[in-house]
Amino acid sequence: MDKKIEPRKLKGFWELMPDEQILFSDLLSKLEKVFKQNCFVPLDTPVLEYSDVLLAKSGGDVDKEIYRFTKGDTDMCMRYDLTVPLARFVAMHQNELNFPFKRYQIGKVYRGERPQKGRFREFYQCDADIIGDGELSLVADAECISLFEKCFKELGLEVRIEVSNRKILAGYIEELKKSDKATEIFIVLDKLEKIPLEDAMAELQEIGLNAKECENIIKLTKNTGKIQKIVENLRNFCKNEVFQKGLNEFEELANHLEAFGTKCVVGNLGIIRGHNYYTGTVFEGFLKDGKDAVGAGGRFENLCGYFSSRNMPGVGMSVGITRLFSILTQNGYFKEKTNEVDVSIITFDDTLHAGLELMTRLRENGVMADCLYEAKSFKAKMKEANKRGVKYVLIVGEDEVKDKEYTLKDMQASQQEKLKFEDLIEKFAKNG
Repeated sequence: MDKKIEPRKLKGFWELMPDEQILFSDLLSKLEKVFKQNCFVPLDTPVLEYSDVLLAKSGGDVDKEIYRFTKGDTDMCMRYDLTVPLARFVAMHQNELNFPFKRYQIGKVYRGERPQKGRFREFYQCDADIIGDGELSLVADAECISLFEKCFKELGLEVRIEVSNRKILAGYIEELKKSDKATEIFIVLDKLEKIPLEDAMAELQEIGLNAKECENIIKLTKNTGKIQKIVENLRNFCKNEVFQKGLNEFEELANHLEAFGTKCVVGNLGIIRGHNYYTGTVFEGFLKDGKDAVGAGGRFENLCGYFSSRNMPGVGMSVGITRLFSILTQNGYFKEKTNEVDVSIITFDDTLHAGLELMTRLRENGVMADCLYEAKSFKAKMKEANKRGVKYVLIVGEDEVKDKEYTLKDMQASQQEKLKFEDLIEKFAKNG
């Protein structure tokens, strides 16, 4: 006998059991419903992109995580998010699209980071973005943040959305005459919650900031609370034009969020976002009492500029649905496992044909019926139905076929009744 290969799965790649997949698919359906209700259109893009396209403007630690390989003469990468492929798509089809272009996309992305609790190498993202032509109002930023809140409201979850504007820190860095080091500085600031303060200070000094400048920029990131209050407190902190523009945009964003009725937003200048393409508004979302981000987004003013001479600014949001599902499962969000089958049909040797016909008619009338057609005993089939967790079993014996009345057993209540086909349809319609 040939030696069998041990079945095993790559670490960090996701796989669910069917009952879990049902719950996960239900989450995706709810999010898609919110996107559609808010006038976003669907889009799908390839998992693989040319490397020069996908790496056009990533930067930071992201480059180290990208799966990159060649096939023949083709240098390609697996997408690490859905935003850069969107920019490529918009640039390719700019003369065919209506602007502002509002799209949503749900798909898998890939990052070669170290697998750990709630973090995977293959995971889903649920994105919604708005792309403008030439200009894009800050109303779009507010709409994406509002949409993020609505997604979690649809799931019955409370979130805390922490918002900043990268122009504020960028303006201060420019004031320090360190704009050429901005990317390196942002990378350090993005790690403030993960590394000791003295390590962050040392890294910033190594980049070229003196001790006072390090202290001031770290202090700047500690501004949290109501957006209007942050703006008021920082008006005299720095007179740099970019800094002041960031404060103005931050204040305008707060006004638009109020119009959208968004309730769960708090300002936090410590929100940086790791991707280099963010240029203005940035935000991260957390479950109400959680520390792990379950989604994020921001403004990317110049992303499409790497693919087109036409200025197409954009803003977007993303729900980290894979991590969210993991957190919800661990915290008992799903009270019980679900089964999508309404009724299992049990037949006998002489009634299999009638049972299959009945299953077909029930399905045509919207009932999710499944016939247990394997050559097993009645007892074995009842045991199988119970194992599957179905609520109802429909018994189709010779008497049932002859009288056209079928025995329906409620597996939870251990009660049964005889019903004609029309009564079955009515019963399942009521049970919805």
